[in-house]
Amino acid sequence: MHKKLRGDFLVYEIILSKRVEKFLDKLNSRDRERIILSLDKLRIRPEAYLKRLVGDKSYKFRVGDYRLIVDLEKDKLLVLVIDIGHRKNIYKKEGLK
Repeated sequence: MHKKLRGDFLVYEIILSKRVEKFLDKLNSRDRERIILSLDKLRIRPEAYLKRLVGDKSYKFRVGDYRLIVDLEKDKLLVLVIDIGHRKNIYKKEGLK
């Protein structure tokens, strides 16, 4: 796999799970657009925007009232968005904190 560069930076690829794609399809266009534009921030330096979940290998990414649960594969330059939900509900799904 060759590494993609943007200027002098390595660029991560963003991959959405089916669950996330379905959730985004159901959102109103304003919120969907905001989330998609925010995901672009993760392409250059994802660690600057992600916070590690307590007791888990995954990270959370905050976009307004929504939280995205993300796995980061630094060796492959991948950001895997595995779940999304409103901040009130997202952590109740799998006992995430």
